Amino acid sequence: MNSPQYQGPGPYNTPHYTAPVPPVPSPRKPSRAKAWVTHGAVAFVALLIGTGIGSSGEADADGKAGASAKPGPTVTATATATETAKAAPAPTVTKTVTAKPKKTEKPGPPSTFSGDGEYLVGEDIAAGTYKTAGGDGSFGCYWARLKDASGEFDAIIANNNLEGPGRVTLNKGEYFQTKRCAEWKKAG
Repeated sequence: MNSPQYQGPGPYNTPHYTAPVPPVPSPRKPSRAKAWVTHGAVAFVALLIGTGIGSSGEADADGKAGASAKPGPTVTATATATETAKAAPAPTVTKTVTAKPKKTEKPGPPSTFSGDGEYLVGEDIAAGTYKTAGGDGSFGCYWARLKDASGEFDAIIANNNLEGPGRVTLNKGEYFQTKRCAEWKKAG
């Protein structure tokens, strides 16, 4: 055993007595059951997160994928795994997924319009060639291409009175005036 050592005054600290040293316990390994529970919980949370991400591209009731232009909900999943009070805390896994809205183009000006009115080409109606079936009454169809909306005689670029079908090409920035005509439809 140990050789006697003098420890100082006291009943056990005599030159002939040394206190026994308790054995050091060996470190315990975590049980396999705890490891399975911890790893299983982490795998399950990862599966749920993956399923949520994968299902974000599903089709709606009409069969169209991503038909909504509204931003989707933000999903946050948090999982924490702990074994025992003595063990170090397990890491926290957080995954945030935000659905991005689809870009939608702003609809342009209409390519069909009624036979009465004054329209700014490029804003009220699209530029291009239009056709009409002609007049809708006894006086025939009148149309005029105008450089401005002043109403002055000098503003007229071109005009015509149609008894039957007709076509006219309109350029962006000019005005188009039509009276007593059937509906105008874009032809090209």
